[in-house]
Amino acid sequence: MTPSPPSTVAALVDFNRQAIARALNLLEDRRPDRQAQALTLLDTLSTLPAAAQVVGLTGPPGVGKSSLISRLIEPQVQAGRRVAIIAVDPSSRVSGGALLGDRGRMQLPAQVYARSYAARNRLGGLSREAFSAVFLLRHCCDVILVETVGVGQSETDIAALADTTVLVVQPFSGDLLQFIKAGVMEIPDILAVNKADNQTLAQKALSDTQAALALARRPAPPESETWDSPVLAVSAATNLNMDTLNQALRAHWQHLQATASLEKRRATQNLEWGIGEILHEVGQRGLAALGGVEGVRAAWNQQPAHWSVVRKLSALLESVRYRTSS
Repeated sequence: MTPSPPSTVAALVDFNRQAIARALNLLEDRRPDRQAQALTLLDTLSTLPAAAQVVGLTGPPGVGKSSLISRLIEPQVQAGRRVAIIAVDPSSRVSGGALLGDRGRMQLPAQVYARSYAARNRLGGLSREAFSAVFLLRHCCDVILVETVGVGQSETDIAALADTTVLVVQPFSGDLLQFIKAGVMEIPDILAVNKADNQTLAQKALSDTQAALALARRPAPPESETWDSPVLAVSAATNLNMDTLNQALRAHWQHLQATASLEKRRATQNLEWGIGEILHEVGQRGLAALGGVEGVRAAWNQQPAHWSVVRKLSALLESVRYRTSS
């Protein structure tokens, strides 16, 4: 297999936007030879630091996620940080592509890289391509902002991709508790009530959100890793408390690093990606034939170049099928 050219890797690490665009195109190319090259590239990058904080913003349609991202990138750029944006959009029923790239509503500085993906037929708020794109971009920049397609009560894929998950809700959205009392309340590290310019409505939304968060069934981490998810009233339109939201993002990033939680999250994210790819390629029966989740986890932990595991396990399954049919 042809290794990734050092010049390509160097250009990615230097945040060369043309090199990033070519690499992401390679990840999307479904031809077998191109997929082999893509996995080799990911393997090569996996030996390098993945220093970017991945921030996921999720919430119902129209809540203002794109506007919040526009505000969040401003202090990052001013501080000289390299920023990537991954936006997952509804799919066109005609072309299958992104129906409306949310980048059209964002005012992006020249040094920010943005990419839109269509959700297609995947549930959960993300697209298949978004996962591998983020894993590549973690080695190329300082901050990655991931915007999910508008979600409802149970779409929680972002928790398997982001280091810091921000759930965005808004006041005057009908029965707020009907939305936030469900599974999505189990995943946020930070909750942001956007469009909070009206203090009366914002305070009611804050109270409802805090109550729902208190009732959510969240896995209890070790005491040393405990993080109390803040609930913040913000407004992207007027820049209300956006500095507070940025401070919360930095505080959570520091918390992950100080408690060694980041390494655990990243390991879980990588494994989730691998299992998702295997399910995509061979389905539930194929996953069972490979020993289920535990079998994949064992293979994943034994293989230094993680991204090759999917290809090798899929090939193993094909060989088993061939021997069985012959």
